[in-house]
Formats: sequence, C-alpha cells, structure tokens
Amino acid sequence: MPSHGSITKAGKVRSQTPKLEPKPRRYPIPRERNRLNYIKRVLNASPTTGE
Repeated sequence: MPSHGSITKAGKVRSQTPKLEPKPRRYPIPRERNRLNYIKRVLNASPTTGE
C-alpha cells in the first residue's frame, strides 16, 4: 500500500522538540475532584433535603 511521504521521516519533529518539565498542578486532578464532590454532596447530605 503506498504511503504519503517517506516512512523514514516519521517522528522527526517530535524528536527535535525540546523536552519541557511538567508544570506543578494548581488544582486537584479530575478524578480526585469528582470524589471529593461526591463525598461532599452525597455522603454528607442530610436525609431531609429535597422535601
């Protein structure tokens, strides 16, 4: 099957890009944030709400 361009040049730009260190996160990761919201909204909710 013919390809668009040379296979030997695959990944050229990515390998030339300088490696940057990841920035420290300002907010909790989404999984942790969702868990905290669940605990706050569902587990700590009083049973009389919504009446």
